Amino acid sequence: MNLDFAFLTWETLVNFVSKGLIFSFQLTLVAMFGGIALGTVLALMRLSGKKWLEVPAAAYVNLLRSVPLVMVILWFFLLIPLLTGRPMGAELSAIITFTVFEAAYYSEIMRAGIQSVPKGQVHSGYAVGMTYAQTMQLIVLPQAFRNMLPVLLTQTIILFQDTSLVYAIGAYDLLKGFEVAGKNFNRPIETYLVAAVVYFVICFSLSMLVRRLQKKIAIIR
Repeated sequence: MNLDFAFLTWETLVNFVSKGLIFSFQLTLVAMFGGIALGTVLALMRLSGKKWLEVPAAAYVNLLRSVPLVMVILWFFLLIPLLTGRPMGAELSAIITFTVFEAAYYSEIMRAGIQSVPKGQVHSGYAVGMTYAQTMQLIVLPQAFRNMLPVLLTQTIILFQDTSLVYAIGAYDLLKGFEVAGKNFNRPIETYLVAAVVYFVICFSLSMLVRRLQKKIAIIR
């Protein structure tokens, strides 16, 4: 078997891969910000001390953390159009699915971050007349975000890797771009090898940045 990578020119990458790379990054960023926002709400619900908030939040988190992501992707893509009576594009379906799914994981990270803040600081907030919402907004959540930032970013790297699963519904992501290039030039092995290298370079580089950030946060503490 002779491997030939000559077809992978800059023009090939622009024509086939760039579109998928852009969507993979867009999906990652939207799902990260949306997931952290929803996950923070879920974390606050679970820590509220009120059963009518705790139970549904815990059920949401435990359910989604117990189901394979690819199944959730298929559920949203196939079931939502049946319920709404309107077709949903693969890209929009992927964005909604990843935001909803990742929120369950970000929720547990944020819950740990909130619990890591000393309770004395919460009581100090109450002592100066702050409400529960003000204490969370001004004292607890900023520290929770800072404490858990490396973990949040690590989960985001995993999220980027998981975006390759949108092939199941035909969304045009980074892996799909390489797949289409491989089919057009009849070189699937080479394109999958290059795709693996690209994923590794991106994820390894981001991991190194997260590690440096973690050291800086440790120094600040």
